[in-house]
Amino acid sequence: MPSKAPKPPVVPPSVTRPNEGDGSVVAERQAAKTEPPRMYQVVMLNDDFTPMEFVVMVLQEYFRLDLEAATLIMLKIHHEGRAVCGVFSKDVAATKVELVLAAARRSGHPLQCIMEAA
Repeated sequence: MPSKAPKPPVVPPSVTRPNEGDGSVVAERQAAKTEPPRMYQVVMLNDDFTPMEFVVMVLQEYFRLDLEAATLIMLKIHHEGRAVCGVFSKDVAATKVELVLAAARRSGHPLQCIMEAA
């Protein structure tokens, strides 16, 4: 009885063998690595002309602080020359800075507010 050569295994068309040269490319899916957005702190600076009551009002209105927290931050600004009013994403921090500066201009006060990377 003559021996028959074994038949090659049947490979479904969706599976490709290496070096077949059929031009198919297998791409590996990589997990997207996203980082949380960079945070910025809004800092209010002391001056000798802006009334303390105005600073407290701004902290309450634009940073949603209660009277006690706003007063503590105002005193820190007064004694240390600056204080962080809050930490936000870049767009929110920039908006808060603009709101504070606009309110100070409307009221005729030289209050300064800046944002810094946290």
